[in-house]
Amino acid sequence: MKNLFSKILRFWRGEKMANYWKTLRYSLYVILHPFDGFWDLSHEKRGSLAAANTIVIAALLTNLWDMRFASFMFNNTRWERVNILMVILGVLVPLVIWVTANWSLTTLMDGKGKLKDIYIATAYAFTPYVIIAFPMIFISNIITYEEGVFYTYFNVFALIWCVMLILAGMMMVHDYGFAKGIISSLLSVAGMAIIIFIVLLFFSLVSDAFAYFVSLFKEISFRF
Repeated sequence: MKNLFSKILRFWRGEKMANYWKTLRYSLYVILHPFDGFWDLSHEKRGSLAAANTIVIAALLTNLWDMRFASFMFNNTRWERVNILMVILGVLVPLVIWVTANWSLTTLMDGKGKLKDIYIATAYAFTPYVIIAFPMIFISNIITYEEGVFYTYFNVFALIWCVMLILAGMMMVHDYGFAKGIISSLLSVAGMAIIIFIVLLFFSLVSDAFAYFVSLFKEISFRF
């Protein structure tokens, strides 16, 4: 037991853990200095996958806690009907599709960002949502209905901030100017719609094919 505790303590104080905390704290610099921050994040390797995953997980938990603990005056979610898996997929699937669509399109537009760079930059852009939305969960339970406009305002502000950070991040990751950054981001959103359509079409065809073979098997079984 003592050896296990010593190993955990060495790991906690180790270089990898120190680097993890350093890259995680860097997210605070990124949201306040987006252009310099995202440039260093991708080109100077100031970010890390571990920190990016932590921010994504924190955003997921914040979303779930908001649905569960925010005041009923501002939250119409029926928790007993919430499918946690679907809520998680509702965040992760669009994130994966965004990263894939953005990488696919920017590759054709001389973008310099790799899949890893795009994911890390997008994840770091979620930081304002965690910082603002999390405390608003508790604040929603001590304010009146008339003061609820501040709850809505801060949550909307957090989402707008995140969108602006994603745009800045894509500009820096791919070394684009402002106009090309906006165009590539809009095309990436269109690409997301196309990917979703293709995936839904694929599963629809697979489902129809499966139903056809099942009915064919039943028909043969009845005949023989």
